[in-house]
Amino acid sequence: MAFAAALALMVPGAAAAWELTKKGTVVSYDHRSLMIDGRREIFFSGSIHYPRSPPDMWPDLIAKAKEGGLNVVESYVFWNVHEPEKGVYNFEGRYDMIKFFKLIQDHDMYAVVRIGPFVQAEWNHGGLPYWLREVPDIVFRTNNEPYKKLMEEFVNRIVKMLKDANLFASQGGPIILAQIENEYQHMEAAFKEEGTKYINWAAKMAEATGTGVPWIMCKQTKAPGEVIPTCNGRNCGDTWPGPLNKTKPLLWTENWTAQYRVFGDPPSQRSAEDIAFAVARFFSVGGTLTNYYMYHGGTNFGRTAAAFVMPKYYDEAPLDEFGLYKEPKWGHLRDLHQALKLCKKALLWGTPSTQKLGKQFEARVFEIKNQNVCVAFLSNHNTKDDVTLTFRDKPYFVPRHSISILADCKTVVFSTQHVNAQHNQRTFHFTDQTVQNNVWQMFDEEKIPKFKQAKIRTRKAEELYNLTKDKTDYLWYTTSFKLEDDDMPFRRDVRPVLEVNSHGHSSVAFVNNVFVGCGHGTKMNKAFMLQKPMDLKKGINHIAVLATTMGMMDSGAYLEHREAGIDRVQIQGLNAGTLDLTNNGWGHIVGLVGEQKEIYTEKGMGSVTWKPAVNDKPLTWYKRHFDMPSGEDPVVLDLDPMGKGMIFVNGQGVGRYWISYKHALGRSSQQLYHVPRSFMREKDNVLVLFEEEGGRPDAVMILTVKRDNICTFISEKNPAHIRSWQRKDSQITAKDGGNLKPQATLTCPPKKVIQQVVFASYGNPEGICGNYTVGSCHSPRAKEVAEKTCLGQQTCTLPVSADVYGGDIKCPGTTATLAVQAKCSKRSPPGFPGATAAQ
Repeated sequence: MAFAAALALMVPGAAAAWELTKKGTVVSYDHRSLMIDGRREIFFSGSIHYPRSPPDMWPDLIAKAKEGGLNVVESYVFWNVHEPEKGVYNFEGRYDMIKFFKLIQDHDMYAVVRIGPFVQAEWNHGGLPYWLREVPDIVFRTNNEPYKKLMEEFVNRIVKMLKDANLFASQGGPIILAQIENEYQHMEAAFKEEGTKYINWAAKMAEATGTGVPWIMCKQTKAPGEVIPTCNGRNCGDTWPGPLNKTKPLLWTENWTAQYRVFGDPPSQRSAEDIAFAVARFFSVGGTLTNYYMYHGGTNFGRTAAAFVMPKYYDEAPLDEFGLYKEPKWGHLRDLHQALKLCKKALLWGTPSTQKLGKQFEARVFEIKNQNVCVAFLSNHNTKDDVTLTFRDKPYFVPRHSISILADCKTVVFSTQHVNAQHNQRTFHFTDQTVQNNVWQMFDEEKIPKFKQAKIRTRKAEELYNLTKDKTDYLWYTTSFKLEDDDMPFRRDVRPVLEVNSHGHSSVAFVNNVFVGCGHGTKMNKAFMLQKPMDLKKGINHIAVLATTMGMMDSGAYLEHREAGIDRVQIQGLNAGTLDLTNNGWGHIVGLVGEQKEIYTEKGMGSVTWKPAVNDKPLTWYKRHFDMPSGEDPVVLDLDPMGKGMIFVNGQGVGRYWISYKHALGRSSQQLYHVPRSFMREKDNVLVLFEEEGGRPDAVMILTVKRDNICTFISEKNPAHIRSWQRKDSQITAKDGGNLKPQATLTCPPKKVIQQVVFASYGNPEGICGNYTVGSCHSPRAKEVAEKTCLGQQTCTLPVSADVYGGDIKCPGTTATLAVQAKCSKRSPPGFPGATAAQ
């Protein structure tokens, strides 16, 4: 299909057609943008991956995305959950792809489907099913016939399912783009000519499916044929020159809203201001589609995470792991989208030009002179200093590392550095269910296995994945050896040391049924050596090592050959010298007894004998019963007293936990674990933990999550809120002659009102939401004004003006800033304690 200039362009003044028609829509493109029925459009997209949230969350997530100014939702398709065994398919529950895309359509939004089928996505094995590794002569993602055959079969199946559901725009559905492969360019270099042949084949194969919409390839500068190359990264407006074929538009498929985190990582964030700067920059250089990766990250439930990746995924996204608004990120980007929509005509049809205003300053302009349509982006790339820039003979204050958007080349309607959106703070709350019926039982993994009990025996230790086949994280390695008197250390203060070299990822070692220690690698260096002192005896000694994987690798060439499990084993410190057990003969036992009997399910629990729990036991299953906390707030488990293992609730895998692995700041990377309410019932839920190293389950807490602390932090220097402006007859004007001074708006979550003003100050307050402090220019009237205006209200608006609060604008050091923190809660019934009358 010839997409470029597929239809005659509509006139620049034509209204946008956001709704998809029942009869079908033509999606095409030119050098400027994607086009819907011949009309150029701008697109704000967000990644929400359907397997990372339960279906009952999907409608709310999509609605909040639309409320945030998005008109597109994007998702990968995950081959390994849809075809876990060759020819066995699963599209149920969290994997109901069709339901997810239909919900997007129900919300009158567009969709992007990234079929891959390799997706990376910090997902186990990059989304490729394990069984592919066992196909004879297969090499992933290159010009390899076995791989291409199976890849084509899966792609065709997915496309057929989407077609059968009429989900492509050409059929009247929401899907306007489809992606084949994923970030292949660096892989192409590894496979050289065979890689180039493969990517050309993949493009032709995809286009032959007849979706009726354009195909894209991310991070593939030389995308073949009519496939559009797209950018992934933090700053595509500066780092990506765009397609080599200049008839294709600038599209940004992954704008990273945070940094995905792995076990061992310290906290990391990306500010709302930095993301807004990057998006404004991208549109200022001609971009017309940005996709936030992620807009909602969700949770890597069960064993779906890639190696070392934590269950919580992109928790710093505009919608956090629980689907709650993360402010000001969500609101600031919403305001940016509105500002760019005001400029849409100029962005899509204007003539671009660039004016240098200094070494780190510039103006990028799109203008239709004969229609008096113009937008200017004033950029300050200096990360330390604010500046006043002169543009078209007028001065404009532009803060450090920011872009000011002049929607008519005269009026500042948005500054990426000035946040008018409210802030909020996430808090976690103790529930009675923590202590109610806090009775734990345990089942330990029976006896530590010995070599003779293993049915799989080889001279050397076998590679882990080849035996576990990704059905379990666990593989036992066992061996036995004999020592004579002359072998034993002759000094009592010298103990032999066990050395176990491993390909990764972690292991727990036992000698003669005694726990001697554990060790692990890292995301960057998966191989490691476990070195632990131990006690040995004359005669037969037994070593058992439980090797554990933290998921399969998700990227890189020759993924089918990645290894895990133990390799070389030695004993140091013997009188006879080093004893090398590498070729001693090893037994292998796949999985755990508890896994084989599925004792984490209610059906399997009765197959073993549980006894009262004892703390600090390695390789132990613990369980307790609990009722679901009342209300609608999300539920989390605080596993701080535990070590490392797996979580199950009513038989469903919540994810891997790893509290004992501390990052450089001395804390675990993830302590709180999301249990969706859809995993629970009102009464008598069963929580099961498998603990590898030892922990205190009786100290585990059940908490709920709120974002009821809301804040504002706005200066008089901020531009008026974007909602104050409108475009009328190609001009930017104030709505209804409204107030064009900055205002602070506080809005509680649904069904809640402001019950308390915790903090208020005008002058030069400092801090972050939940931890503000007054400055030297504090106005004591600020709290009185805020309480009078806001108490009992679901939403309230406060002026940002020294006159209102009795502030001294001449006070040295004042920033003319209003900071308010308020507490939201459900409105108490009239006459009950805590009832607050609306004011």
